[in-house]
Amino acid sequence: MNLYTSKHFFWRTFLFIFLFTISPFAKAQEKLIYHTIRTDNSGNIIPWFNENTGTSFDRVVNLVWNFWDTMRRDYNGLPYYMNHQVWNKYYDDPRGIGGDQFAMALSSWGLYYAYSGNENVKEDMKFIAEYYLTHGVSAANAAWPDIPYPYNTYVYSGIYDGDMILGRNFTQPDKAGSFGIELLRLYKLNSNERYPNVTDNLYMDAAIKIANTLATKVKDGDENTSPLPFKVNAITGETGVLKSYGKNGKVEGLSSYTTNWSGTLELFIELQKLKKGNVELYKSAFDKILKWMKKYPLQTNKWGPFFEDISGWSDTQINAVTFAQFMMNHPEYFPDWKIRVKKIFDWVYEKLGNKSWEKYGVVVINEQTAYQTPGNSHSSRQASAQLQYTRLTGDTSYYTNAVRQLIWATYMVNDDGRNQYPQDENWLTDGYGDYVRHYLRSMADAPELAPYENHLLSSTSVVQQAMYRGEFYKYHFLPLKDTANVLLSYRVYDSQGEEAIRLRQKPSMILFDDNIKENSGNSFEWKPLAIGGILKVKRLQAHSITVLE
Repeated sequence: MNLYTSKHFFWRTFLFIFLFTISPFAKAQEKLIYHTIRTDNSGNIIPWFNENTGTSFDRVVNLVWNFWDTMRRDYNGLPYYMNHQVWNKYYDDPRGIGGDQFAMALSSWGLYYAYSGNENVKEDMKFIAEYYLTHGVSAANAAWPDIPYPYNTYVYSGIYDGDMILGRNFTQPDKAGSFGIELLRLYKLNSNERYPNVTDNLYMDAAIKIANTLATKVKDGDENTSPLPFKVNAITGETGVLKSYGKNGKVEGLSSYTTNWSGTLELFIELQKLKKGNVELYKSAFDKILKWMKKYPLQTNKWGPFFEDISGWSDTQINAVTFAQFMMNHPEYFPDWKIRVKKIFDWVYEKLGNKSWEKYGVVVINEQTAYQTPGNSHSSRQASAQLQYTRLTGDTSYYTNAVRQLIWATYMVNDDGRNQYPQDENWLTDGYGDYVRHYLRSMADAPELAPYENHLLSSTSVVQQAMYRGEFYKYHFLPLKDTANVLLSYRVYDSQGEEAIRLRQKPSMILFDDNIKENSGNSFEWKPLAIGGILKVKRLQAHSITVLE
């Protein structure tokens, strides 16, 4: 190599190293769990899979579902997620299920079914509910009868019989309420007058029994005691103790306080609407809990415990933000809901905001005060609630960070669908049931975040059947003889309601119960986006909708 060539080689090498060093993509060498962080030209985080958020969000929710759906069978023949709360590739984790594991799964899979039309999702939901109801409910003659236990103290027993910390016979009433409302939704999902099934009524019956037990036990509560306890012995009625950390931790008091009552409140509301069970009892219990929530946690921000594996006191983001979502879903009970919701957001960022990735333009959320670690589920929940607030109020101050929180949380998902905490494990609660729903709700509140595909994003009812193009040949009961020009056909439980649907193209016609809209009194509205748009359907009296290209 002559002198001229060697000099040019030196300067070319120096220039390459210099440009790479100052390039915004040079920052993208830090790895976040499974993927190297990618950034835009301003150094802000972008998705690892594809720069388009919708494509990436769709990718991760599909990966997560597929991992759950194909998870290995355990020694007792059940799917791994029916026995354990933590996934391990090489051996079975010794811990049993998470306290809200099954309710969370039903919550996410109900939304994912409408989004995907995958019939396996519905079958998995029915399996989870039916197995849990037949292997994990307190006896009818117990002090707290007919409510589910949140833990399998003998992991391979296939029986759920207690609490992770306090042991056999102890249960968590708030988790019973969350499961109860999911049973009602499952009842609506499967209810079909043409093809009645006795199982559908069993879902309703089980939900009513849970509601009866909870409503009967509701008390007024005070600053240290919630209307229902956090943990209670279902057999004796004894309130559980609250222990400090450590194997031989001392007793700090009673497990008499939590604020995770959004699911229970929803259960009481729905049963009153359906006029099922003891509606007067449910109304009285609802009023007591709501009054207590307004008087205490909304004033003090004392949100209290949620998780089954924390033995001491902790204030949790899930309790706070889930109630913020409840307020947004039911503003009729909260005249000042905009102020209240914003105060909850402020509290979360003050106590649980995590700035470890602020250099990438995002502040994420820690799980709880007793365990200050950032969570995929908690950050995506925060994002979802903030996007709902943006839609309802027009206040865009949370929007950018919310989108980046969702992007950040995609990095927890590996190419095979494993979903891991940044500084922890592959939780089958946080990574699955308490993850997918936040992305689907975010797409519903901000449709520009959805992929450029045909997807039913939201419904005010429960979607019983969703069939996308390419799937119609599987079903013999479609109203149309020729399905070649059908983009989507779906059926819902309630005859009145609204849906938001992401479509790649403007439809030519919408049929309501096989009728053209002009003859049915129903309506729809098309909002174009850069690619395709959003179809808003309003039903006055229709259960089935067919969208034609």
